[in-house]
Amino acid sequence: MKVSCPLVFIIDDDVLYRKRLSKLVRQAGYTLESFPSAAAFLARARYEGVGCILLDLRMPEMDGLELQEKLAAINFPLPIIFVTGHGDVASSVQAMKRGAVDFLTKPVPRMRLLQAIDTALQRSAEVRQQHDRTQRIRRQLSGLTPREYEVLTLVIRGMRNKQIAHRLGIAEKTVKVHRGRVMEKLDVASVAELVRLCEDGQITKD
Repeated sequence: MKVSCPLVFIIDDDVLYRKRLSKLVRQAGYTLESFPSAAAFLARARYEGVGCILLDLRMPEMDGLELQEKLAAINFPLPIIFVTGHGDVASSVQAMKRGAVDFLTKPVPRMRLLQAIDTALQRSAEVRQQHDRTQRIRRQLSGLTPREYEVLTLVIRGMRNKQIAHRLGIAEKTVKVHRGRVMEKLDVASVAELVRLCEDGQITKD
């Protein structure tokens, strides 16, 4: 998958290492932003594009694991690569369980770091594509009338037109009309396609 215009965020309170890391990332052709603390990063406007975070583990006020937890709490999906000079097994396990892409120890070999960044950016691009598709589907669904949406939810549960008509207290031919409009507005040709589209749009059968 081709990743266009990704942004790498570097968060490290060590000025010299932050500059060194920034130089390496920039030389590899990536656009980057660097921050001396977790608070400085959180003060930045929320980023909605493809990217990843190179995050130090031990920092004053808020350490890397605390920032990782904070970002998860606010549903900020950028993949994280820990880069630390103070790694330990417990911290590594905790970071990876929470979804970190990698846990690297300073000084990090150049190729190992770039491989981790590439993996993180691919993951970010996949998440962004799915998010964009979900948003497109929700915009399509917003074009349905309340009755069409009601018919939709019953169709994806596997109910037949006659059953839907009985459930809603309307004529079966009226159900067919609503069902046809749903299929047309959502640009699908079969119930199987409709179900997949609703799954991608996070519309459940319940």
